[in-house]
Parts: sequence; C-alpha cells; structure tokens
Amino acid sequence: MHRRVASLACVLGLLGSSLVAAPAAAATTGCVVSVPEPGTTTPVRICYSLFKPAGASASHTVPLIMHSHGWGGSRTKDPAAFKPWLDAGFGVLSFDQRSFGESTGVAHVMNPDYEGRDVIKLVDLVAGLDWVTKQQPGDPLLGAIGGSYGGGFQFAGAFTELRDSGRTRFDALAPEVTWWDLKESLAPDEAARTLWLASLYAGGGAHLPPSVSAAFVVLIATGAWPPGTAGRDLDAFFAKNGPAWHVAQGRKLDIPVLFGQGISDNLFNLNQGLANFERALTPQARKRSIFVGYNAGHALPSVVPPGWAVAGDPCSVQLGSSSFSGLALRFMSTKLLGTATSLSGYGAYHLSTADGRCLTQQTLVPNARYQLGKILTPTGAGLPLSVKVAAGPLTVAGVPRVDARVHTLLPDAGAFFALSVGTNPLTAKVVQNNTMPLREERVVQGERRSIELPAVAVDVPAGKNLYLTVSPVADMFAGQRGPLPGALLLKDATLSVHRTLSR
Repeated sequence: MHRRVASLACVLGLLGSSLVAAPAAAATTGCVVSVPEPGTTTPVRICYSLFKPAGASASHTVPLIMHSHGWGGSRTKDPAAFKPWLDAGFGVLSFDQRSFGESTGVAHVMNPDYEGRDVIKLVDLVAGLDWVTKQQPGDPLLGAIGGSYGGGFQFAGAFTELRDSGRTRFDALAPEVTWWDLKESLAPDEAARTLWLASLYAGGGAHLPPSVSAAFVVLIATGAWPPGTAGRDLDAFFAKNGPAWHVAQGRKLDIPVLFGQGISDNLFNLNQGLANFERALTPQARKRSIFVGYNAGHALPSVVPPGWAVAGDPCSVQLGSSSFSGLALRFMSTKLLGTATSLSGYGAYHLSTADGRCLTQQTLVPNARYQLGKILTPTGAGLPLSVKVAAGPLTVAGVPRVDARVHTLLPDAGAFFALSVGTNPLTAKVVQNNTMPLREERVVQGERRSIELPAVAVDVPAGKNLYLTVSPVADMFAGQRGPLPGALLLKDATLSVHRTLSR
C-alpha cells in the first residue's frame, strides 16, 4: 500500500550529518526463519538487507532503524537510499514483508500472529548484533520508519511484542499514511472503496490467501461487503489487522511516535491517523509524540463530487524540516541519539489546510454545533446537494459529525457526505477530496444515526461559505450502490465540528 500515489517506496529526505561517514558499504543480506503458514510446518523465510554505518563497532555502538516497503513492493537494497540515516549514525535494516520480494509465505496484512511475529524475529536478529546499542541484554535501541504497509509493520511489531511479553523493544516509531482499522479503511460502513481496492488487488492480490483474494474480487465488482460466509470470513481475516484490535484488547503503546498522515489521502484518510494518535498511545506517550497532516498520500482527485486540495507538507517545513522524511530523521536523532535538534510541536496536531497553510491545534474536540434541519439526499445520478453551514471567514479542523434521525422508503439507501467550500451551492467543492458513506440496508423510520465525515483542515475566507455536501455517488466508491441508490431523509440534522478560535 503506497505512501504516495503509484509509489511503493518511502522517500528519504536529506539532513546534515552528525558523523563523518565513509562511502557506504554494500549491504549485508540474509533471511530469518519465522512462523509457518496455517496448516503447514514449513517455516517462512523473511529476507532483509542490513546497512552498517561507518565507524560502528562493538566498542562504538549505534541505534538501528527498521524500514519496510509499501503493498506490492520489496525492500530497499541500495545503501544510497539510506545515506542520511547512515551519515547521522544509524544502522538500517530494510526487509521484505511476508510473501513479497524474496520472503516466502502468504500476506496476512499485518496479522499479529504472522507479520507481527515476523517483525519480532527481525528484532531478535538486531538484538544479536554487537555493533547495535543495547539498553539491556536482548533489547536494542530501535526505531522504525515506512509508509502505508510500511507503516503497518511498525504497529504490528510493537503491539505484538506488547501482547506477547508485556512490553515492546521499539523505542520510537515514525509511520506514515497507515491505518487504524483496516476494514474501516477499505470499506467504511461496509461500502467498498472500489477504486483503491482495484489498485491494491492489481498490485498484490495474488499474495493474499485464495479465499480472501476471491472476496476482494466480490468487493470490487459489487462495491459492498459480501454477505453470508464470505463476509464473515473476511471479517475474521481483518479482525486483528491494525491498532484498533489491540486497543480493544486493552493495549496502548507507551513510546513516542511521529505520525504522518495524508489529509487528502482517500484510502487511509485523516480519520485513521487521528484515531491512532488519540487512541493507540498512552497519554504520556502522546505528550512525547507529534502529529503531522499533509495533502498527499494515497491521494486521488475527487471528480464526483468535485473536490480540491493544494498538495504539499507545510507543517514539516514549519517544524523546521524540508520534508516529513527529514522530520523523521530529526525525531529519531532526538529520541535515539539524544541529539539537540530544537524539535518542537510535541503533543499537538499540525495540519495542512486545503489551501496549503499549516494549522497547529492542541485539541480537535468539536466545539461548534450547527442546526441543519431536514435534508433529503439526491438519488440516482442526481447532482450533489450542498447545505449551507456557516459563512466565512472561519477555520474548522478535525472530524466533523452529522447527527440526525434517518428515514428511508426502500432498502439499500445510501449517500456520501463531506464538508465543502464555495461561494454558493453550485460552486462548492469537497474539502481535501474525501467523502464518507452512510448505508441503510433495511428500511428505517426515525433511527438515530451519527455520521462520521472525513476529517479536514480548512480556512473558509470571507465571501465563501462552508457547506455540507451530500452526494448519491462518489468516485472512490464507484458502483457502490449501483445506478439508482435509494434516498435518505435526515430530520433534525446537526453538524458538530471543531472551529478554531484564531488563525
């Protein structure tokens, strides 16, 4: 799963070095033996490339950074890709995840019993290297980087160790554009993000278990979660594959984390990153962590309904780095090397607005409530409906929510919701290219619903308005309800959102 559209690698930025490095040596390569696939006794091979910085030795030890690739990719073998890290005095281990590259097995998509234990096997390997700093025997000084699927391994490894031994040996993480709840990302409210699922299937569907691969085809073809046994099997497959499951079991990470999340990412949206920041960490760890949201990631333009976002990462720049990868190097230098980097912004949200300004907030708790009254959603191929919320100037951020009593006349009713900005309803464009669905499979009369909208950060200037846009179709969910989605009637609708007190 990609950190940037059509990119399977985590792009590493450049910073000044803290060690004088000799030309990088070729990587040491190898494989560790990990847990077999279900129903087999053949161990799975997880292969890696190991990069040792100049000057590292048993008498001059260094911390190590683990790295891995996006969905469908493979490990980074070129030491030049890690030059900033090696120059700064870190070792690096990049590995092929289960079923990808030179590793064997089947992709379970970050199941703790498979990918989680693969990561632990690699940590055990690192713990045996005499040139890696140990905090105590078997406990290396360890960080991790990577985006999307390469962000998923970080949570899978840290949480699996926490589950199995009561603590993790990871000391800091820097995941980008990854998920909190995988099912919720791929099919929120069981409405499939068919455009992205088709891309993910093309890039790695053959690596999934056959039954899951077949279910993906159903998801793509129908746009809905499969009924019956197929749906239950898919639920079981995805049940443990993300921080949401671990937190539900009572686990939280007590280590600092630098989060990078795409606000215009319409696969693993900002909602997923905020859930990780707010729920996967202890309060103490959150105070030592930083959240950065940028207009990038798995970011496709929204055409239906029309949307917009100015691509870029102004907040990494505001925090003193030219890119998020540079920020990650400063973060790890602070946490693992003890380097005085003057890095600040801990415990706060740093979000790129739709127009490309960095907005910093200490909280995103909703503090404004707007009465919207009655809303009848469009049907069929009708134009989106945009309901005025408030006139500019104002700035809103975080996760908006619509609460209403919902009525339907027919089963299989649905619509897609988002905040938008424009001078009038016809010119309103969806903020940061994201929509979220509400599906009603059965006829309902006055059922209370709380609809989570895509999280945003947006300045509404004077002369423009903030709208709630409701659309019968959305291109990321192409085919989700077929050609004629049923209408929804929302009564006593209200919108709750965080409105900033100042720009």
